[in-house]
Amino acid sequence: MSEEKLETQVEETVEVAEQAAPAEEAVAEEVVTEVPAKKQRNRKKRVETQEVKPESEWKEQVVQIRRVTKVVKGGKKLSFRAIVIVGNQKGQVGVGCAKASEVIIAIQKAIADGRKNLITVPIFKTTIPHPITGRSGAGAVMLRPASQGTGIIAGGAVRSVLELAGIENILSKSLGSKSPLNAANATLDALKSLRPFNEVAKKRGLTMAELLN
Repeated sequence: MSEEKLETQVEETVEVAEQAAPAEEAVAEEVVTEVPAKKQRNRKKRVETQEVKPESEWKEQVVQIRRVTKVVKGGKKLSFRAIVIVGNQKGQVGVGCAKASEVIIAIQKAIADGRKNLITVPIFKTTIPHPITGRSGAGAVMLRPASQGTGIIAGGAVRSVLELAGIENILSKSLGSKSPLNAANATLDALKSLRPFNEVAKKRGLTMAELLN
């Protein structure tokens, strides 16, 4: 092959390489620009999947955690008893009690027990419709309606039940046993026995205006 032909072939290959180089650089730039875009989309998807879930409307309040023992054949078996009030502050509340060898497990079991025993409370404005007394064991709780701005006049387990039920103004008095479990169950018994005005008026065959007057 002559030198002239070699020179022409070399020049042609150089021109082809120069023409291909910009195209390869453009492809590389496209790849570089596409990778961050994909990463951004993946990050957005991760952020969307990791969005904070809305808080549950149900609230729990631990009233008492007590260490208890059970006498068995081999001796004494130690465990923990938890009393928990569960409510949504919109007229639903329940009391749960459970035992377990660990405190956390006892609380979880008490919460599950409280959700099984929910009751619906007929709230009149921000208080209860009428005075009522509830009993549980040797304990009793007296509840009376209160005017706007009075607040919850109660303490201990009674206050926890009334707050999680959604009552804002009420008067109460605990009688008899001072056990938190008896007080909570007595309060629940009283709230369960409440009757709304429309139900009483319907049973008596009266209108709401006649009943209130």
